[in-house]
Amino acid sequence: MHGEDEGEADVPAAASPAAKVSFLTLTSMVVGSMVGAGVFSLPQRFAQESGVAGTVISWVIAGFGMLMLAFVFQTLAVRRPDLDAGVYAYAKAGFGEYLGFFAAFGYWASACVGNVTYWVLIMSTVGQVAPALGNGDTVPALVLASVGLWGFYFLIRRGVKEATAINRIVTAAKLVPILVFVVLALFQLRPAVFADNLQGAAHVGPLFQQIRGTMLVTVFVFIGVEGASVYSRHARRREDVGRATLLGFLSVFAVFASVTVVSYGILPMERIARLHQPSMAGVLEAAVGTWGKALVSVGLIVSVLGAYLAWSLMAAEVLFVAAKDRDMPRFLGRANRADVPLPALLMTTCLSQVMLVVTLFSDDAFDFALDLTSALVLIPYLLAAAYCVRHTGGPRRARTGARRDLITAVLATVYTMFLLYAAGLKFVLVSFILYAPATVLFAMGRREQGRRVFSRPEAALFAVSVVGAVLGVLALTLGWIHL
Repeated sequence: MHGEDEGEADVPAAASPAAKVSFLTLTSMVVGSMVGAGVFSLPQRFAQESGVAGTVISWVIAGFGMLMLAFVFQTLAVRRPDLDAGVYAYAKAGFGEYLGFFAAFGYWASACVGNVTYWVLIMSTVGQVAPALGNGDTVPALVLASVGLWGFYFLIRRGVKEATAINRIVTAAKLVPILVFVVLALFQLRPAVFADNLQGAAHVGPLFQQIRGTMLVTVFVFIGVEGASVYSRHARRREDVGRATLLGFLSVFAVFASVTVVSYGILPMERIARLHQPSMAGVLEAAVGTWGKALVSVGLIVSVLGAYLAWSLMAAEVLFVAAKDRDMPRFLGRANRADVPLPALLMTTCLSQVMLVVTLFSDDAFDFALDLTSALVLIPYLLAAAYCVRHTGGPRRARTGARRDLITAVLATVYTMFLLYAAGLKFVLVSFILYAPATVLFAMGRREQGRRVFSRPEAALFAVSVVGAVLGVLALTLGWIHL
């Protein structure tokens, strides 16, 4: 398995039996992919947009909506065990190859941009003691982040089992400082400060505007709820996929909501809104002193590196399975003897590298990458939820629990549509700038099979994506929208 040609000689996917992982490992993939950079940025991001009341309502909406989405992935994992790679496979089964390709690419691109947030936040954290790194958006920060990016590429190519074992250990380790933060903040909570933050400071708008302003943040921190579904071909037992999804979601939801709400009892929200990222470190420093800031900073680095590992694995897996199903070019469907899809992993690392460079030109590197990550993943989520509506609502789908599953799928679909509205036109247009050129990969796959590139409906969808991309480029060029 680790011979001298390991990682160099690719073999067809069919020749590499999928490595099997346990329920515990699947759950750690869900938790590990959700608990990353986002949780450490929550206090500042929420304080910029909302007071305590708006925050609580936002978490109720996000928790309920994402729970419905988690139920969707659980339902589909049980009812369609023949479909691997989750989001992509469900979109294709429900709406055809081209929208399935869009879901695969969008989910993959979202993972790559999300990986950028991890490196930016690490550099921003270290930047508090090394000013040359700034907020993670300087040239020295870019160089160091690039070294880390490619270092992980060479680690992951050694094998899936090795990488998931590391992820399980890291998942346990990174939860400790987060839980310590919640406990310490509760003990240090000042009721008068909490009460002053209840309605929100002068810089936030009406309640609905506060809720809308926090929606993309909640999407970002919950991305990964489908982690076990994406990695389903490696599950020892199919039922473990749904169980791991629900257990991981409920655990992480409790942590995220607690981190956000208790922060309002430590500092006035105007001060929280101005904190340097990771803002959780600034809150704990105000509560217990500099050692609290150091604890959170170390925890962040461990957490982010673990999440980066999980997301690199899942992103490559989506491209790999799409190529195996002949919806991506053939070269992406190859794996080495350690069951690692090397071409897909290489392409994942390359896009993350490109997006790292883009952050140098954005007004706020971390916020831009976070919001774009959320916007890119919404279309794949919407297609998966809509497919669940079709699958559970058809006349031939009657079975135990069908009505419950249909209601859940409808609620998840409505929730993701609301999220697209909350994202706003800016990020939808920027998403199209990525989606439209990616169709080259779809065309390559069709040509390899000797097939016509587009059917008439697919050609119409392609035209819409091109128009969206052109409008996005014009909006950026003319200054209508800014990165």
